[in-house]
Amino acid sequence: MKQVLGLRRQIIQSLAIMTLGIIFLSVFGSYVFYAIAVAYLPGSISETWMPSRVELIWIVCTIVAALGMALFVAIRLSRRILTPLNLVAHSLREVAQGKLNARARMDTNAIGETAQLVRDFNAMAERLEYITREREFWNAAIAHELRTPVTILRGRLQGLAEGVFSPSSELFEGLLRQVEGLNRLIEDLRVLSLNDSGHLELQRVEVCLAEELCAVMETFLAALDARGLVLKQELDKTLYVCCDPIRIRQALMALLENARQHADPGTLTVCLYSSGSSCYLTVEDEGPGIPDEAANYVFEAFRRVDPSRSRKSGGSGLGLAVVKAVIEAHGGHVVCQPSGRGGTIFVLSWPIRQV
Repeated sequence: MKQVLGLRRQIIQSLAIMTLGIIFLSVFGSYVFYAIAVAYLPGSISETWMPSRVELIWIVCTIVAALGMALFVAIRLSRRILTPLNLVAHSLREVAQGKLNARARMDTNAIGETAQLVRDFNAMAERLEYITREREFWNAAIAHELRTPVTILRGRLQGLAEGVFSPSSELFEGLLRQVEGLNRLIEDLRVLSLNDSGHLELQRVEVCLAEELCAVMETFLAALDARGLVLKQELDKTLYVCCDPIRIRQALMALLENARQHADPGTLTVCLYSSGSSCYLTVEDEGPGIPDEAANYVFEAFRRVDPSRSRKSGGSGLGLAVVKAVIEAHGGHVVCQPSGRGGTIFVLSWPIRQV
C-alpha cells in the first residue's frame, strides 16, 4: 500500500508545501514589508485603496516569487511523473516496431505508481520476448519432427507408384508404423496445446487403476523384451481411484516408451500405491540415469537429455511433457530423481478423489 500511494502522497505533499510557502510569503512577507516601510519609509504607504509605487513593487515581487515557487514545484513534480512515462512510451514504440528486447530505463526520479509502471512494462516485454522465442522454437521443432515421417512416407509411396518397390506386407506395415507415429505426435501436440490453453478436460471415473495399467504393460511386453528390459509389476489391485483412465494410460505409455528408448537392459519396475490422500505411480529403471542438471528441464517439450539424439533414436521429445500435462490436469505433480539402483525413477502423484 505504501508503494501504491507513493505518487499520490508526493503530489499532495508538493501541493501542500507550495501552498504553505505562498501563504507564508504573502502573510509573513507583508508584515516584514510594512514593518520596514513604517520604520524607514513612512511616506511610501498609501492611505487610499490604490497602492503606492513601493507597495506596487512589493506586490509584483510577491507574485513573481509565488509563481517561481509554483513553477519549481511543477517542474520537479512533472519530472517525477512524465520522465518514466516518456521512457515507457518510447520503449512501447520500439516493441511495436518489433524490437522485443526494448526495455524502459528505471529513472531515479520515478516513484510510486510510475516506478511500478516501468517495472510492469519491463516484465511484460520480457514475457513477450520469451513467448516469441518459444513460439519460434516450437515451430522449428514441430517442423523437424514432422519432416522425417512425412519424408519416409512420401519416398515409399512414390516408390510404389513408380514401381521401384514391390507391394508387400512388410512395406505396408512400415508405412502404417510411420502413420501411427504421426498420429502419436499429433495427439501429443494436441494434449500439450490443450494444457497450455487450460482446456485439457478430464473424463473422471472411479476405476481399479491396476487393471487399466496392466492392459498398457501387456502391449509393451514384446517391445521391452526386445530391448532386454524385464517388466516388474508392483500394483495395488485393491486401489480404486477417481481419474481419467485414458489419460493415465497415456502417461504410462509415454514413460514405458521413454524407458524402451533410453534405459539400459535390466529390470523396469512399475509401482502403484496410495499414501495418505494421494495416489502414486512410479516407473524405475536401472540406468543409465539422468544428470542432475537435465532433471530440471526433462519434462519440457522437445528437450532431450542428449541433444545429439535423432528422432529415430531419441523420440519426439514430447512424451515426458505429456506426462507432466496429464498429471497436472489431475491436480498432481511429477518428479524425476535418481533411484537406488543407479537409474532413474519417475514419480507421478495426484489426489485421490471420490466420485
